[in-house]
Amino acid sequence: MIERIYILESVDPVIFYGVNNANMQLIKTLFPKLRIVARGNVMKVIGDEDESELFLKKIREIEKYCEEYNSLSEEVILDIVKGKGPTVVKQENLIIHGMSGKPIVARTENQRLLVKAFEENDLVFATGPAGSGKTFIAIALAVKALKNKQARKIILSRPAVEAGEKLGFLPGEMKDKLDPYLQPLYDALQDMIPAAKLKEYMENDVIQIAPLAFMRGRTLNDAVIILDEAQNTTTHQIKMFLTRLGMNAKMIVTGDMTQIDLPPSTTSGLIQAMHILRDVSGIGKVKFTKKDIVRHKLVQRIVEAYDKFDERRKDEAKRTRTNTDN
Repeated sequence: MIERIYILESVDPVIFYGVNNANMQLIKTLFPKLRIVARGNVMKVIGDEDESELFLKKIREIEKYCEEYNSLSEEVILDIVKGKGPTVVKQENLIIHGMSGKPIVARTENQRLLVKAFEENDLVFATGPAGSGKTFIAIALAVKALKNKQARKIILSRPAVEAGEKLGFLPGEMKDKLDPYLQPLYDALQDMIPAAKLKEYMENDVIQIAPLAFMRGRTLNDAVIILDEAQNTTTHQIKMFLTRLGMNAKMIVTGDMTQIDLPPSTTSGLIQAMHILRDVSGIGKVKFTKKDIVRHKLVQRIVEAYDKFDERRKDEAKRTRTNTDN
């Protein structure tokens, strides 16, 4: 009789063990000669050496499946233990599996172009209207790189342009004041990574979410770095950010040129950067359109209505200037 220890390192034990520990109870049933005790992410196995080795081999396979698909069923466990291998339906344009095994896929042509541009370039600009999925796909690509060990960390940033001097009047510590500006990034991560694992990643700085100002002075190696809402950066801020790119790192910059919240006299750093870097090789550019909007169908209609309103207002202003000149 020997005792072996197995640590679940890459999955959330809650998902692995199943509702009311149903998965764990099944595993125990499939290995009746072993005494198996599971607590937290640690499993203790006592029994015959050969049987224990078989158990550990199968548990590694089950954990690998659970890590990839973010879900685990009794059927999958049975297939793996019996040596059949789980039945997997191939999903076209799959990036990763999100929570509960939900496939996260590139649903539009430009989303697929973003995936391709990320594979081929170390820096990618993705611009387009709200709801087109540019930030969500960018974060999915970063999570995939982390899972596949192509990167050691993910760094997500946004300019807190609306905050400015008003931060001092908001309650709480600095993190509490800035979290509302970073919440969309948290939301996307929560769709892709189990809660316990996400908490662990953030506590160990494997995933870092920080306002743009916190990037100064850093060199970001072995990471996927995403700058969201880049249209609200100043020219100095975006230059500072782009020059943080380190070795074995990739960067995605997203923004919506129609939603610039900077003062009228301030040039958007994103617009200037895309102009200055337009002929630099190794930089990918993907421009999303209203056709890429994948939120509620009303979002596309709202965007179109505002576009028409802006066009009418420009035409009216142009006619007014012409009449004044005459």
